[in-house]
Amino acid sequence: MTNFAIEIWAWEITGKATTLTLVGFFSLLPSIIITPISGVIVDRFNRKLLMMVGDTVAVLTTIMILLLYLTNNLQIWHFYLTGAIVGTFNQFQSLAYSSSVSLMIPKQHYTRASSLEFMSGYGSSIIAPALAGYLYTVIGFLGIWLIDIFTFAIAIGSLWLVSIPQPPPTTENETIVDIWQDLGVGWRYINTHKSLLALLVVNLLFWLPHDIGDSLYAPMILSRTDNNTLVLGSLASAAGFGGVTGAIIVSTWGGFRRKIKGVLLGMIGAGLSKIVFGLGRTPWVWIPAQFCSSFTFPLNGSSDSAIWLAKIPPNMQGRVFAARSLILQLASAVGYLIAGPLADRVFTPALQSGGVLVGIFGGLFGTGTGAGIALLYVICAVCMLLVGLVGFSVRVLRDVEKIVPDHDRVAL
Repeated sequence: MTNFAIEIWAWEITGKATTLTLVGFFSLLPSIIITPISGVIVDRFNRKLLMMVGDTVAVLTTIMILLLYLTNNLQIWHFYLTGAIVGTFNQFQSLAYSSSVSLMIPKQHYTRASSLEFMSGYGSSIIAPALAGYLYTVIGFLGIWLIDIFTFAIAIGSLWLVSIPQPPPTTENETIVDIWQDLGVGWRYINTHKSLLALLVVNLLFWLPHDIGDSLYAPMILSRTDNNTLVLGSLASAAGFGGVTGAIIVSTWGGFRRKIKGVLLGMIGAGLSKIVFGLGRTPWVWIPAQFCSSFTFPLNGSSDSAIWLAKIPPNMQGRVFAARSLILQLASAVGYLIAGPLADRVFTPALQSGGVLVGIFGGLFGTGTGAGIALLYVICAVCMLLVGLVGFSVRVLRDVEKIVPDHDRVAL
């Protein structure tokens, strides 16, 4: 709800896509810097404590923003700063979480467990955006932030009651020198397993255009609907329903026996759905397209997670996942950094009345601010579709589960 309200507030203040994309960029920047050491820390320190610290820092920054708002001192750059702080600790939190899954459940349930994570994330999207779109006009920022603070308390309290196992240490009597020497272990592990490297590359090529398009999602809808926050909230709720439905199906079914099929078919489905979404101009097109797009991501993400969890030894997962996260975060940062300027300075003017692309694409996208953003969104969606299609023709990727043995088989 808070993130949704921030997007509305920032768009109302500036009317620029760059403003919103920079919030995402600054949230990623510090976590990119600390990612190499974060994997080492997650593999050696209490993972439960790291997750609780992440939630605690998030609620403290929310309180700080609330105080700035109440004193009429809140500015856009404050979101850049707090986003950077929260992004740093979220990196530890997400790595500690993902690295704990393989220690808590059997291997055959990795896909189901990962799909439940999607169910959790998309589940909040069913109610939160629509509720925030309504509450923003009733109780404003203040009320939404107070709700946010209350729910953080529930999250931290719940985590306190959960048992989070620790992996066995890699070596005995590790020193600080050992830790610094270990920073490159995650990347070297991926680089020596070419199929895992191929899996990382295909994810990189998929998520770069995805994040460019995703960062322009809110500006595109708001500009197409004259700042109608209820439409934006309804679309986010449709995304939630699609994601939860997909997660329930994957959790019940367990996914394909060959997980790579789920990864690539999820990419293809997402690309096709987002092409339709970008071409649409009304909620009647956007809502079903958004549902279908979100429906595919639990299949893609849970299949991908299952492969990594099965192939990487638990006591190395923090470092390997950190290396993987670093590469994907760099791609996301580039996407967020270039998305706003591309939309505001290139595509929007090109599809304004009299723009250079009106004759070619004006019939499909119309003209005006939202038209140029929609064109860029569709270009990104086409790239996502092509990545999934081409992935099936790359043997080192297609046969990743045959080429790289599971970590428990290596141990035997």
